[in-house]
Amino acid sequence: MGSAFAISYSLTYTIDWCGLCRLGPVKGYLYLGDQSMRALVLLAISGALLVLAAPQGPGAYHAEAELGMEEPPLIASIPAADAHDDVPVASEELTAVVRRYCVVCHNDQLLTGDLSLQDFDVADATSRTESAEKVIRKLRLGMMPPPGMPRPSRDTLQLLISTLENEIDRAAATQSYAGVRRFQRMTIAEYERTVGNLFGLEVDASQWLPPESYLGQFDTWSDLQGLSDLVIEAYLSAAAEVSRMAIGNASAPVSTTAYTVPIEVSQHAWNHVDGAPFGTRGGTVVMHNFPVDGKYVFSVQTALGGGHTSEDMDISVDGERVALLALPHGRHLGRRAAGRGGNAVPIETAPFFVQAGQRQVAAAFVRRNDGVYQDLLQAHDWSFAGGERTTSWADYGVTNLPHLSELTITGPFEPSGVGDTPSRQEIFSCYPSSPGEERACAESIVERIATAAYRRPLSVDDMGGLMAFYEEGRAEGDFDIGIRTALQAILSSPYFLFRLEEQPPGLELQEQGTYALSDLELASRLSFFLWGTVPDQELLSVARDGELSRPEVLEAQVRRMLADVRSEALATRFAAQWFRLAALDGKQPVPALYPNFSLDLSNSMRHETELFFNHLVREDRSFLELFTADYTFVNERLARHYAIPHTGGNEFQMVQHTDPYRVGILGHGSVLALTSLPNRTSPVMRGVWFMEVLLGSPPPPPPPNVPDLEATSAEAPGRLLTTRERMEMHRAAPTCNACHQFIDPIGLALDHFDPTGMTRIRENRTPLDTRGQYYDGTPISTPGELAAALLQRPEPLVRNFAERLLGYAIGRPADYRDQPTIRTISRRAAENDYRISSFVLGVVESDPFRMRQVGVTANN
Repeated sequence: MGSAFAISYSLTYTIDWCGLCRLGPVKGYLYLGDQSMRALVLLAISGALLVLAAPQGPGAYHAEAELGMEEPPLIASIPAADAHDDVPVASEELTAVVRRYCVVCHNDQLLTGDLSLQDFDVADATSRTESAEKVIRKLRLGMMPPPGMPRPSRDTLQLLISTLENEIDRAAATQSYAGVRRFQRMTIAEYERTVGNLFGLEVDASQWLPPESYLGQFDTWSDLQGLSDLVIEAYLSAAAEVSRMAIGNASAPVSTTAYTVPIEVSQHAWNHVDGAPFGTRGGTVVMHNFPVDGKYVFSVQTALGGGHTSEDMDISVDGERVALLALPHGRHLGRRAAGRGGNAVPIETAPFFVQAGQRQVAAAFVRRNDGVYQDLLQAHDWSFAGGERTTSWADYGVTNLPHLSELTITGPFEPSGVGDTPSRQEIFSCYPSSPGEERACAESIVERIATAAYRRPLSVDDMGGLMAFYEEGRAEGDFDIGIRTALQAILSSPYFLFRLEEQPPGLELQEQGTYALSDLELASRLSFFLWGTVPDQELLSVARDGELSRPEVLEAQVRRMLADVRSEALATRFAAQWFRLAALDGKQPVPALYPNFSLDLSNSMRHETELFFNHLVREDRSFLELFTADYTFVNERLARHYAIPHTGGNEFQMVQHTDPYRVGILGHGSVLALTSLPNRTSPVMRGVWFMEVLLGSPPPPPPPNVPDLEATSAEAPGRLLTTRERMEMHRAAPTCNACHQFIDPIGLALDHFDPTGMTRIRENRTPLDTRGQYYDGTPISTPGELAAALLQRPEPLVRNFAERLLGYAIGRPADYRDQPTIRTISRRAAENDYRISSFVLGVVESDPFRMRQVGVTANN
C-alpha cells in the first residue's frame, strides 16, 4: 500500500502540469491543504483507474512503471521519422501511446488544460484538429509528458508528432484557408510614417490619436483596433492639424509650446545630446513646426545648480546658433527650483526671425569642464540619479550642475508668409500664375497625393468628391486654402485610414473557400507589412499593371523592399512589439541600488535590440543567430555598462564580445531590464517572458491567493537569502511548484545579469547558484547552455517566429487552422539556413497573406 500511495502521490503532483494547467474540475481550480491530501490522492487514483479500466493492450498504463524514465518503444520497429515523411506504422499503435501516457491527465473527468484525449484517435486526427495541434505543440516543446511521469522513447514521440502533422497537413492541402479578420485601420506608427512619406513631415500622432490597445501582442491585429466616435474624431483632428502643418498657416495666432525634459535624462558635463551642437552638454533637442515666417521667443527653465558658477545656454535652429543665453551665478533658477526656496527668474531670448517649416531646435549648456567633477555623493553615470518621484531617495546622487527642465517656444510675432518649406515643395508640384490655371493645377496635385494615400488609382467619383472640397476651401480663401481643404479630406477618408479589401462580384456570401486579393490590395498588405507605410511608386506601378501576383515578380519586390532602408520597420515595429520593448518605458530600478540606470541607458538598450534585429533582416542572416550571436550593437555609454571596449562615442557600432553570458538576445539589457523588478531580478518574470515570447507556450496565470515572493523571509541566520533560496521556499507547495519547475530553471539561467543587465557573479554577497534542468532534462545554468538546449530542438523556436511574423502580417492572431501554413513556412526556411528572407517570403506567398475568406468583407 505504501508503494501504491507513493505512486499515486507522484501522479497527483504532476497531473497539475499536464498541459501547463492547474488541476481542477473542468475549468475551475482545486486547492487542497495538508488535511485534504488524502482526498487528492483518491482523486489521482480515480484518474488512474479510469485509464486502467480501458481495454488492456499495448497502450495500457502500468502503475509499476518507473516514473520520469524514458520507456522502451511501444512499437517494435520504428523507422526514422522525418518531419513530413509517410511512416508505415498503424495508427492504432500510436493511439495506444496517447492513451497510455496522456489520458491519465487529459480525460473527461479531469479535463486538465481544458483538454480531453480519452476518445482521441490518431487515425481521425483531422476531426479534432484543434486538440491535435495542442498535442503537437506540447510534444514539440518536450514539455509533455511532464517531469516525473512515464515518458515514451524519443523515437515514439517523434513518430507520433510526424504522423499527426502529416495527417493534418494532407487534409489542409486540399482546401485553402485564409482566416477571418475585419478591415484594418492605420495605427499611430503607420500614420506617422505615412505622413512622413506623403509630406516629408515628422509628426507625433500620439498627440491626436488615442493609444493603441494591443495588449502585449501586435497593434496590427484588427480585432484589437477599436473604432469609436472618439477614434473617428481623433482622426479628423489629426487631418486638420497635419494639413495645416503641411501647407502652412499664414493666419496662425500667437501660441506657446512647451517641451519638458524628463528628469531621467542625464545632463552631466560629458553627456552630449544627439542633435545638439558639439561642445555642449545636457539640454534637449526637439522638432518644432513654425507655421509661418516670423519672429519667435525661446525661453528656458532650469533646475538645481543654484549655487553654481555662471552658465551659458546655446539655442540653435537646424544646427545654427540663434541665441546664447547667459545664466548668471545663483540666478538660473526655474519654477522647479523655486519650489525648493529659489527665485523663479525668466530666462528668454529676444524675438528673432525663423523661417516657416519643421525645424530642429536645440537648447543645451555650453560645456565648460571635462572628466570627473565634484558630486554631492559620488559621480554616478546619471546626473539626476535620485529623481523626484519618491522622497525617500530624492536628490540621491544629484550633481551640482544646472539642469534644463523645460524649453518653451512662443510665436509667431510679425508674421510675413508661409515661405517655401520642404512640405510645400512636396505638395505643390505646380502653382498657378493666373486664376485660369488653378483648376488644372489643383486636380494634378489632388490626384497625385490621393493616389499615393489611397494606394490605388482614383475613380471619377473620388476625384469629384475631393475637388468639391477644394472648391469649398477656395471659395473661403485662396488657392492654398483650397488645397489644404482637399488634403484634409484625403486624410479623413476611409480609403486612407482603412485598408478596405473588396470581394469580387459573383461570389455569394454563403459560399465557402477563398479568393485572391487584387494586386493593388496585395501591394498595400506587402508595404504595411515590410515598411509600415504606403507602397512606393514602383510597387504601385507593378500592382497597377497586374504583375505583382506573378510569383517571380512578387519575390523580386519582396527582396527589393527588404534591402530598402524602410525595412527597419520590421525591427522597430514587429520585433519591438514581439519582444515587448515598450515595457522598458516604465522601468526605473531603485536609484539607491542602481544609481547608474538612466533614460539614456534605457533608450540605448532598446536601440541595441532594434539594430540587432535590423541587422538580421538587412544582411539576411539566419534567424538562429538571435540566440547564438557573439556580437551586438552599442554606443559608448552602453558599452561601458556591458564592460565592452568601444571607441565610437555616441554612435552605435557593431562589436564582437567575449562575454560568455551575453549570447544573442538573451544578453540584451532591454530584455533583462524589462523582466526585472525595481529592486531585484525576477527569474519568474524572465522565465515567463521566455515561454510566452520565444516559445509561444505561456504558463497559466498564478492561482489566486498565492503569496508574493516578497512575503517570503529574506533573511537567514547571519546573512540575506538569495532570490533562488527564497524561490525554493516559495514553491515548496505542489500548487506552486507545478508551474515553477518549468519557469524557474529558465529564469535562473539568466540570473547572471542584474536588473539593469550588468553581469554579476554574486547576490547579497553569496555566489550565484543558477543550476537547473530544461524541460527535457538537459542541465542548464548559463544563457549559453540555455541557448544550446533550445537549439537541440529548434522547431518550436522557428515555428513560433513564423507564427508571430504571420500574425503581424495578416492582421490577426494565427490559430490552429494556420498551423499547416506555419509548418510550410518553417520547412522552407530550414532549406535556406533559416534566413530571414525565407520566413518573409513564406509569409507573403502563403494563402492567409494573399487570400481572403469568401463572405468576409470590409462591411462586416
